[in-house]
Amino acid sequence: MTGPEPAVRTEPGLTGHTVVVTGATSGIGRAAALEFGRRGATVVAVGRDPERLGSVVSELTEISAAPPYGIRADFARLDDVRELGARLRERFEHIDVLASNAGGMFRSRITTPDGFETTIQTNHLAGFLLACSLRDRLAGGRLILTSSGAYTEGRLDPGDLNAERAPFSSGRAYGTSKQANILFAAEAARRWPDVLPVSFHPGQVRTLVGRGTIASWYFRYNPFLRSPERGADTLLWLATAPEDRIERGAYYFDRRPAPIEGPTAEPDLAARLWDASAAAISERESL
Repeated sequence: MTGPEPAVRTEPGLTGHTVVVTGATSGIGRAAALEFGRRGATVVAVGRDPERLGSVVSELTEISAAPPYGIRADFARLDDVRELGARLRERFEHIDVLASNAGGMFRSRITTPDGFETTIQTNHLAGFLLACSLRDRLAGGRLILTSSGAYTEGRLDPGDLNAERAPFSSGRAYGTSKQANILFAAEAARRWPDVLPVSFHPGQVRTLVGRGTIASWYFRYNPFLRSPERGADTLLWLATAPEDRIERGAYYFDRRPAPIEGPTAEPDLAARLWDASAAAISERESL
């Protein structure tokens, strides 16, 4: 998973395309947003930290032919996500790509103002809410969710999204949220026939994920990890490859469909997660 950096390739342009990237202020999201901008897309960068958001928008302004947009939203607050969806709907009639990349790993169990455990809300429920609020704008477009091979450590129970029946583990909570990303893409492929949903594993990447946890040292300083640019490669490919080369609802790694292990491959679990997520965010009318 950590071999040499890929050779430079000639990639398709994105002039005239609108691409929304959540978690765009660092790591994979930032690398992807900048490359989308270089290829000519109108990039909407979404992030929580105003200073870092301003930085990426400034860089996009320098390298992009199309003016970029920056929107601040904290995915630990669902009202922020609702406002984000409303602003995007007001500004854009169509969104070609929603790169649902925002997420994190948290040291201890923290409950958001909405009443959810922070990992499952930030990494899954907020992205689910945003995609549902943009459902019609995504018709003919693509929904790409950043998952992780850590999904195999997940223990998703749609009847207990806050995982209150077991002791908290930051790694297990993260794995469960990444499991949810894969299941969301698979079920969206069944429910939304006019959208192309997929999830992907970026490999082990040098990022800021897990700040405050033991994992943060691994992801920041391990010299054998992938660069954010390489981690973003499959995301960029999924956003631009011909539609007939992409398997709807599949889970990708290094531009290829990857097998899904265990309960995460079960359609029934995906359907139950969808229904539980819709009930949790009280947005059934949007689905």
